[in-house]
Order: sequence, then C-alpha cells, then structure tokens
Amino acid sequence: MPLRRGPGGAERPSLRSVAAAATSLLALAATSLVAGPVVAAARDGAEPCALTRTAAHHSLGLDTWNPAYPRPEQGLDAVMVFLSFPDSAPRLTPAQLTADHFPATSRFFERSSYGGFTLRPHPQRTWTPMPRDSTWYAIERDWDAERRTAYLRDAIAAADGAVDFSAYDVVYLVADPDAPGVDSDATKVVNFDQPLRADGTDIRRVVTVFEQHPPDRNVLAHETGHVFDLADLYHRPVDGKGDWDTYVGDWDVMGSQFGLAPDLFGWHKWKLGWLGGRQVVCVQDSTDLTLEPIAAAPPPGGSMGTRLAVIRTGVDSALAIEARSATGNDRDTCTEGILIYRIRSGTVSGDGPVEVVDTHPETGACWDRSVYPPLADAPLGVGETFTVPGDGTRIEVADRTASGSWTVRVTTGV
Repeated sequence: MPLRRGPGGAERPSLRSVAAAATSLLALAATSLVAGPVVAAARDGAEPCALTRTAAHHSLGLDTWNPAYPRPEQGLDAVMVFLSFPDSAPRLTPAQLTADHFPATSRFFERSSYGGFTLRPHPQRTWTPMPRDSTWYAIERDWDAERRTAYLRDAIAAADGAVDFSAYDVVYLVADPDAPGVDSDATKVVNFDQPLRADGTDIRRVVTVFEQHPPDRNVLAHETGHVFDLADLYHRPVDGKGDWDTYVGDWDVMGSQFGLAPDLFGWHKWKLGWLGGRQVVCVQDSTDLTLEPIAAAPPPGGSMGTRLAVIRTGVDSALAIEARSATGNDRDTCTEGILIYRIRSGTVSGDGPVEVVDTHPETGACWDRSVYPPLADAPLGVGETFTVPGDGTRIEVADRTASGSWTVRVTTGV
C-alpha cells in the first residue's frame, strides 16, 4: 500500500515502491585468500546465532516458529476469491486477474526456496457478488476499521457457499480493479484479533488485493511473505512523503516489491526453513568462508554449500553476511557482491528489523532503476575491505571463483 513515487522520493503515479503493512482487523586491493577449514564457526550447529523470537509483531527471531502462521514447508494451498460490486460490472475475467499473479508468485517462492516449497493457487472461476457498492466500503490505505470489518465479513459470507475455506492455508480476496471505490494503495494483509469462522475452520488472516490491471510487480510475493510471518522492511515516513526504502533498498521483496534484487534475505530463508545445517555458519572467531550466491539454484544432484554467515552481536541482534549475484530472483540486480545487514529480533515490522550496511556510503548506483540508489551499491566487491561501524567486524572479499562463489575473510574483534 505504499506511496507511488520515483527515485529520490518524488511521486510517480505509475508505480508503488513497496507493498502494504500488515495490520489488525480490530484494530574489499585484492588479497590472496584461499578458502580453507572454518575456524570456530559452527557449520553443523548455527544455534548460537539464532536470535530468540520475541513478542514483536513479525519478530525475526527464529529459534521457534509462531504457530499462528502457516510455515511454508513443501506446499500450501491458496484460494483466490474474486469480488464484484453492484455499482460496477467487471470488465475483466477472474482468469485474467489470476494470470496477473500466477504462476509468477509461485515461481518466485519456488526459486527462493530452492525448489523446496510450492504455493498452489486455486482461483475461483466466477465472480462473487458483494452485497454493497464498492464506494460504501470507503476502501483506502489507512482504512476505517468498521468499514474494513464489514468488507471482510461480507466477502467471507458471500464466498462461503462456493468455497470450502477449511481446504486452504492462504486466502486472497481479489476486488474488481475497475470498481469505482477500489483503491490500489489498500492492498495488504489483514490479521484478525478474533478469527473469523467458516466451514469449521478459523480464518486468522486474509490478503486483500485491490491491485490495478496489470498489478505492481511482485506485490503478491510481498503480501504472502506476511502470511509466513515476515516483517515489512521499508520505512514509512511519518508524513507519508519522502523515501520509503532507506532500510534495505532493493535487497528483499519485503522491503520493496520493485526491488532489483528482490530475493529474500538469507536470514528470512533460515527462518522459513529453506536454509539450515551446513548452509548457515555461526561465526564466533575470525574465519575464511566461501559463500554461494543466496539466489543461486542448487547444483543438479548436488548439495548446496554455505549461503549465510551470521555473527551474534547482542541478545536480540546479529550481523548477517551473504553473497548477492545476478541469478534467480536477483537476475536484474544493479550490483553484485557481499551484502552485510543487521537483524534485530525485538524490532517490530516497519520499524527497521533489518538494516543493510552501506559499504560505499559516499556513492550510489542505478539512479534510473533502483528504488533507493544510495543502497544499490551497498555490497562489497572483490578486492575490497570494510569494517562494520560499531561491531568490530572486518570483511574482506578476496576472490570470486569460476563457479560464481565468493571467497571472504571475516575478522572479528577488530
């Protein structure tokens, strides 16, 4: 539901930089490094760096899973319900609106999960009539709670005769984009303080889709991330004006669906169960690492190497290191290299639970394409060294192998 704008925060009517906040219903010169055995790095047990999940909304702690959310393991089923209104005859078909989002959204998650998770859409073939005009619901970004509640209750009730909600893990309510009362900035996930009940099952949250046709790129991947308990990583200005993408820029779809490198952070993949074991290293002393790009597909018939290195920096904070290259969901990235970012498990969604460390603070890149050019060149390149301010950690990028992996030395306690 973010403000539409161009580079530098200027408004741009055709695009929105990020998707909606989840809300309550009721409510490095080159050095000669050779990758060798990791010293004091727990390859087979990264638990020392696994931050504790806190009471913060969408906490990025990952020692346990919040059972109120479906975990994206193997496969989940999602129903798409298409809502029409008395004050507008739909000009598009449900099949056309389905094609706006699928199979693209399923492919995003398939690539991000290394083929381990499948999001299966089940679109309804006909329109579901709503009982009131679209304008009556007063749909907007910061929606009046009473009208929003009425909209959701009306939608579930209208669809209940044709949809067995007990058969689905995810619910998408897709409004007719041409109805006069529909506001595309209102797309968001709505969490229920008290679940709605239908078909003998509790509906704890729904994705309300008010997108134009064609929709914003990757918007449903962002919203579905909230369904999996991932936080908003953008910064919403107090007055609604200015830059939204100062925390993570292009580097994760939970920051901006328009990001040039929108694959999920390695920390997110660890949280969701897509990375683990030897793929995550908890660095507890200086060490040499070989990092495979976080977005790269696993080798055919082979196992993945290390994808994420983590340094514990506090009770609820850590520093993450990963490689970002032009492949998979990151194929359109502006720059390649070693990305460094901070995680805070006690920080709520939208307040900066993740912040990318800018290793080139005096420059930017891709001013014509990036959602936030000052962070577009944040990764560290081959031959560069950077000491993280305040953390006493130095990262050196020595080489990039022929296979595309990155050779990195991490020195702690600098």
